[in-house]
Amino acid sequence: MTVSKQALQQPASSTDAAPGTQPGAAPGAHGRGTPPPPPSSWRSRLYRWDMKASPYAFISPFFIVFGAFSLVPLLYTAWYSLHNVQLADLDNQTWVGLDNYQNLLSSDFFWNSLWVTFTIGVISTVPQLMMAIGLAHLLNYKLRGSTVWRVVMLTPYATSVAAATLVFVLLYSWDGGMINWLLDFVGIDPVNWRESDWGSKFAVSTIVIWRWTGYNALIYLAAMQAIPTDLYESASIDGANRWQQFINVTVPQLRPTILFTVVVSTIGATQLFGEPLLFGGVSGSKGGSGHDYQTLGLYMYDQGWIVGNLGKASAIAWSMFLILLIIALINLVITRRLRKSQ
Repeated sequence: MTVSKQALQQPASSTDAAPGTQPGAAPGAHGRGTPPPPPSSWRSRLYRWDMKASPYAFISPFFIVFGAFSLVPLLYTAWYSLHNVQLADLDNQTWVGLDNYQNLLSSDFFWNSLWVTFTIGVISTVPQLMMAIGLAHLLNYKLRGSTVWRVVMLTPYATSVAAATLVFVLLYSWDGGMINWLLDFVGIDPVNWRESDWGSKFAVSTIVIWRWTGYNALIYLAAMQAIPTDLYESASIDGANRWQQFINVTVPQLRPTILFTVVVSTIGATQLFGEPLLFGGVSGSKGGSGHDYQTLGLYMYDQGWIVGNLGKASAIAWSMFLILLIIALINLVITRRLRKSQ
């Protein structure tokens, strides 16, 4: 059969349309199987904004507080260190550039306070961390009342600096102190701890040791409990006793923690202030009559609030900040080398 030209040119009827489409619908129209996209409402936009902004809103309080109480004072102190500013006349500020830093480098008191800070830091940090590791090693074994012992270890850290220092002032008293009484009992002449060069440094160091040994011991204890027991079992099978296990297993596994406590203790020693100030009494800000225990913190306090030279005190503060940055860089280099070696 042949189809006429009229039949070929006749348009398709509505019944020939695809199922689910309306007659005369455009080729791209949506059918029953493909629902239209949801309309963009204010709720969907608010949801997207909430997903993007919520993390920043949660962390913003920290940065706001840090900026207001740390960053702004730090920058303002840097600005003060470049000026001649007196405590009695804060409105008059004279630009001096780096003169305050040059005066520090040529000052014998600055180098003395730096040496005192370093000496007390070494005397207090080394015995403190060694005793902390030993105490943590003992607490790591199953003991009766282990929780009580851990609370007792943390008690000195929870004690205020003023209360602890005043007790040690009584212990190291020249007349009637328990330390001098013990020295006299064994036949040693009493020591004037406040006026002695090395005696005063030792006395201040004992306060720091007493306050921070328990705190570091708990840090070491937490690190020891994270060491796999398989290492100790393997060492025991090889015939290692407890001391050999401590030297060959515990200490190598504690290297990152030991490095952390060394850095934190060094930072604390650099900022040492309350203990020598209260130990010295009337001459506490001077570190004694001979500046025997005047740390950088005491030297900054003396120049800023006793002498009234805020420009020089600000320069001392920034010098301490630069020292802490150097310590942080050394810590970063050593940490990376330890990771590579492991």
